[in-house]
Amino acid sequence: MTSLRTFAAASVFAIASFAMAPAAFAGDPVIDAAIDAGQVGETIDGLLGVVGTADPTVVRKVNEINNRRAAKYAEVAAQTGTTPAQVARLTGEKQIEKLDAGEFYMDETGVWKRK
Repeated sequence: MTSLRTFAAASVFAIASFAMAPAAFAGDPVIDAAIDAGQVGETIDGLLGVVGTADPTVVRKVNEINNRRAAKYAEVAAQTGTTPAQVARLTGEKQIEKLDAGEFYMDETGVWKRK
């Protein structure tokens, strides 16, 4: 029961942290355009992914954002006594829920799907 409470507290903290830290998320015009074009999507593990192939600039931006996200996940996990993977998974689920119709996400099996 204690681990469930810890995870619940971490979940709330993670969501609040990302609401206050948009730099860990896209918000980049190159990424926004790639998402609109179906070249980039969210993954269940809280990272951005390239759908098929993309321009090297897009790939570089995806990697930069993913590095910031991974650092934030580690920070939140350290503060809440959870793992970066748990924080990333929760964030990935929330990001996928927020996608607009037509945007891509990668499911648990590694398959890209359009919302």
